[in-house]
Amino acid sequence: RSSQPSGLLKRPCAVLSWKHWNMSNPHLSLVSLTVLLALSPVWRAIPLAADEAQAIVDEAQRRVTTTSERYAGVLQSFNADGKTSEKRWTFERTGSHGESKTIIRFTEPAEVAGVALLIVNHPERASDQWMWTPALQRDRRIALQDRSARFFGTDFSFEDLEERVAGQYDHTLLTEEALTGVATWKIQAVAKRTRSSQYSKQVLWITKDEYVTVRIDSYAKDEVVRRLQSSKIRPVQGIATAHEMEMTDLPRGSRTRLVLDKIQYNLPLQDSDFTAQGLRR
Repeated sequence: RSSQPSGLLKRPCAVLSWKHWNMSNPHLSLVSLTVLLALSPVWRAIPLAADEAQAIVDEAQRRVTTTSERYAGVLQSFNADGKTSEKRWTFERTGSHGESKTIIRFTEPAEVAGVALLIVNHPERASDQWMWTPALQRDRRIALQDRSARFFGTDFSFEDLEERVAGQYDHTLLTEEALTGVATWKIQAVAKRTRSSQYSKQVLWITKDEYVTVRIDSYAKDEVVRRLQSSKIRPVQGIATAHEMEMTDLPRGSRTRLVLDKIQYNLPLQDSDFTAQGLRR
């Protein structure tokens, strides 16, 4: 399948052709005009762009679909004043895409060690989330209205930690462009009504060679508020995998770099660990 965005590059030609035909045919009927518009790339550009964009995002999701995942993460946060801090966590996920369960558990430093987040993802709506705080010896549910909050001093919000499900968004192919020398598709994603989101829209850059999402700009109204960039793409068990991610909070001027290590896919994990009881261990 050609990677050219069908129907998008032909608009000026289609408009000029219609004007020329109209002037040379003064008795153009309404029926003829309707047929012309129905066949014109101008008329069909939006649905074609949406169809192609959805196919690209679906393929990107298919290529990273696994039964489980585990990695050790190092998070370095840099605030606007240049101060830095470092945390470490373990990440484990089990289950099929869109219906998976994830536990993120801090291991360092001592003041956050043991703090854990359970995320239960759903195919057609926002996830359910619970956080365990050892110092308080209690877990609490993270309400939807709190998902925009920063997760324990990082620049990731609670919503940013959810699994991204292609079917929860309407996608439109905006253009094709090179990003850091790599050919990409630039695609707009708008959350469907069934999926609550703090973002008015997101723009994705997906590489043409390996279908890896290397950048996501997240908007509040018309302003980019967060930018996630993925780099150091290397294969792990045949899956093109980012080994470094950096989330920037543009209004705050801060950023958090996440370095992934000891990445494993399709390993046996106990489903009983991904529960409120397992969260407290």
